[in-house]
Amino acid sequence: MWRYTMITRRCFMSTSSRAVGWWDHVGVAPKDPINGVTEAFLVDCSPNKINLGVGAYRDDEGKPVVLQCVREAEAKIAGSEFLESISSAVSSKFVEESVKLVYGKDSDVVNEGRFSGIQALSGTGACRLFAEFQRRFYPKSRIYFPHPTWSNHHNIWRDAQIPESTFHYYHPNSKGLNFAALMSDNAPDGSFFLLHPCAHNPTGVDPTEEQWREISCQFKAKNHFPFFDMAYQGLASGDLDSDAQAIIFLEDGHLIGCAQSFAKNMGLYGHRVGCLSVLCNDAKQAVAIKSQLQHIARAMYGGPPIHGALLVSTILSDLDKKALWVKEVKTMASRIQKMRGSLRACLEELGSFVNWEHITNQVGLFCFSGLTADQVDRLATEFHIYMTRDGRMSMAGVTTGNVSYLANSIHEVTVFGQEAKSPRRRIGI
Repeated sequence: MWRYTMITRRCFMSTSSRAVGWWDHVGVAPKDPINGVTEAFLVDCSPNKINLGVGAYRDDEGKPVVLQCVREAEAKIAGSEFLESISSAVSSKFVEESVKLVYGKDSDVVNEGRFSGIQALSGTGACRLFAEFQRRFYPKSRIYFPHPTWSNHHNIWRDAQIPESTFHYYHPNSKGLNFAALMSDNAPDGSFFLLHPCAHNPTGVDPTEEQWREISCQFKAKNHFPFFDMAYQGLASGDLDSDAQAIIFLEDGHLIGCAQSFAKNMGLYGHRVGCLSVLCNDAKQAVAIKSQLQHIARAMYGGPPIHGALLVSTILSDLDKKALWVKEVKTMASRIQKMRGSLRACLEELGSFVNWEHITNQVGLFCFSGLTADQVDRLATEFHIYMTRDGRMSMAGVTTGNVSYLANSIHEVTVFGQEAKSPRRRIGI
């Protein structure tokens, strides 16, 4: 007994000492640039602090919004028993209503069932599902991103082990679309491209309808696959159909993919409600692709949550609630557009020699300000204004109460070299 106890004790001590080293080689992961902005904002005690990093809608008091259509949908589904037996039906209804929103309720691909759709964990989850799908069935392919793009796109496709490249998109001098360079880029035939159909993140720069048609024609000639990340439908123009105009690719016979998110345009950020759809040649092919997408999702997270999907499908399938949502989306977009105009007007009133036209030329939640990393750092340290170091501002964080302070602060960090041209002015705060 004594011998057994001593051996067991020695074994225990030896095992314990070895176990200490299991994770010693694990370092701290790099901070997400957007989450890092919010963390810095939260620890700042200044009453003047402004968060221009978060890409979610805020009202004119800087507070998150629960839409009235969501409140009504909540009331309608209150008391629902979220049981296993209804999860499939809820998800199917959600997907059906979601694809109508993108492709049109009268679209042939919808009416003929020529699409595979699956509920996903918001837009991020939809992108991740497609990236894994791409890896499995086109293992030698790569993905082309616009330069720049949402920073998390790189993480998503990298973790799926898909090599990436970029194509020209933003012109830093004009702060608009570099369309000539975009069209002259030469990717190998049959490449995968990620496109932002509206309210491009981070630049706020979208192609015109005619430019989308030219891009579609070029893609058709090169047999490229267009994958759309639809995160902000309605928040660019205030019109859901106008913001889906990039889907004119359908007219050229493309079999496109699309990731949808209802985090921003329905204010359901915490519900992680998204949809992935892939267009197919026929209904038979759609069944096969959907089975593969479900197989991938099964290993990732099993089944998606029901509550958020039920809210969305309740709103989209009810004429009155959908009409209310459409109205509220327009209100959100209008407030953002108003803040763009106010910020530009304030900066111009200050006598800035910087051309701020791009503030109102760009659309959606984000403005690619043109501020340098050093200027962004000064805004944070001296004025308590936080944004990502590439100069991306979330216009939802701009309010009638802080726009003058924001304009004065931006003017202060961009005025260097202008003093000899014009005296410095301030507008009321």
